[in-house]
Amino acid sequence: MNFKIPIILASNSPRRQQLLADLGLKFEVRSASVSEEYPASLRPQEVPEFLAKQKAEAMASIDKNALVIAADTVVILGSTILGKPKNPLEARGFLKKLSGRKHQVVTGVCIKCQDRLSLFNDITEVTFGDLTAWEIDHYLEEYQPLDKAGAYGIQEWIGMVGVTRIEGSYFNVVGLPVQKLYQELKEFRKILPL
Repeated sequence: MNFKIPIILASNSPRRQQLLADLGLKFEVRSASVSEEYPASLRPQEVPEFLAKQKAEAMASIDKNALVIAADTVVILGSTILGKPKNPLEARGFLKKLSGRKHQVVTGVCIKCQDRLSLFNDITEVTFGDLTAWEIDHYLEEYQPLDKAGAYGIQEWIGMVGVTRIEGSYFNVVGLPVQKLYQELKEFRKILPL
């Protein structure tokens, strides 16, 4: 599926870039500096859509003729958002909190082109088994969890040995609900130049 207009992925995430490439789309990567702050009145599940929309609108204002795809992913434990950890100590704390528990991974996606905007999210429930101190330390030493919501990548070692159950889209947990995105892009193709 390709468009005659340029497609911009407003994300520096290598995982999102790989998923979009695997979908067969030709795109370029660009991102604008956008604040990660959000109104305190938002429910945790609404935050990723809000941030994705901010990113998409910032990029669309720079290139009005492109189709912009932006996304944001959060991990929610109870009613608390576990974002990207600031340091290894916070990452360790996140993984200890997730150990033996179920949490939600919510990815908000915004597609914007000219005056059309599509905003949606996907929610996946992930359950970790009990993680030992060695497993957490090994993951923190051997991988780079600081750029990942909740301090883990499901596609990495910790996901392989620690995740006992997943309900919903695996790709959503990686960072992009590609099945939902594909369906939305098909709708855009109906109204945009092919």
